[in-house]
Amino acid sequence: MTDLLARMIAIPSPSREEAAVADFLEGWLAAEGLAPHRHGNNLWCVRGSGPVVLLDAHIDTVRPASGWTRDPFTPMVEDGRLYGLGANDDGGSVVTLIEAFRWLENPACTFVLSLSAEEEVSGRGGLESVLPVIEAAVGPIRFGLMGEPTGMQMAVSERGLMVLDCTAHGRAGHAARGEGVNAIYEALPDILWFRDHGMNVTQVEAGTQHNVIPDRCRFVVDVRTSGSNAALLEEIRAAVRCDVAARSTRLNGSSIREDHPFVRRGKALGLGTFASPTLSNQALCPFPTVKIGPGDSARSHTADEYIRLDELSGAVDLYLQLLDGFTL
Repeated sequence: MTDLLARMIAIPSPSREEAAVADFLEGWLAAEGLAPHRHGNNLWCVRGSGPVVLLDAHIDTVRPASGWTRDPFTPMVEDGRLYGLGANDDGGSVVTLIEAFRWLENPACTFVLSLSAEEEVSGRGGLESVLPVIEAAVGPIRFGLMGEPTGMQMAVSERGLMVLDCTAHGRAGHAARGEGVNAIYEALPDILWFRDHGMNVTQVEAGTQHNVIPDRCRFVVDVRTSGSNAALLEEIRAAVRCDVAARSTRLNGSSIREDHPFVRRGKALGLGTFASPTLSNQALCPFPTVKIGPGDSARSHTADEYIRLDELSGAVDLYLQLLDGFTL
């Protein structure tokens, strides 16, 4: 398992450039007798029968952050830690879900192991593209376990994402004469409205030169959502004066009932639940999901990323306790 993760780390796999690591994993899975299927750079395997349960982890990484003191593509074990880009996010979940999938002794569901691409950019060529292919082959998915670094606690809800491009309008004039309508001032009440409603204005652009009153002020808002993006977009448009365009409404927030059979099973094993602030493939799933995996989200996207070796072995044991005999 550690060797498999080390070999993955050594293959650069930034989002939309996962072909080489997908080729490697496809060959490895085939050699282990797991009969992988492939759609683009997404891989999936099936075992068991009954209600369909997805086990997903992603094979892409971000690009290396500045500040690495090691080669991010040279795996290194030091003091019980495996260092390398993607070790924590999301290679640890990839290899531990593969191991648990291999060793399930009493599968009471149709388990689909999904190793997906483009998660770090919420790309349309990732899990979103392969879900219809999987369901056409095995039937509708009833539940999804999303492998992400959560310290093996259960993320039972996740914030969605909507990025807004906003434009406030004014009228150009000579700054020295105080003529026109300043679009920056027109934008300010709306910018404060977004602030007061927990949404973050992250970019602002206006004006052509110092002595011209700007007739347009454009700004970008990062909105982390808890429900339907489309419904929230209409509420925002009704509340502000500027023009509001969403780049996408597809990355909705998600949640699962606290009495869902998987959540109950996790609680019986002593696992805690929490609301996750980070976006994942959960946003693309139209069925209930729980996010749970080895590692720590705070290590993701950082220099000198690592995962502890004991986190890997502990995750396999816990995944097997959660999944062996589990049914819906």
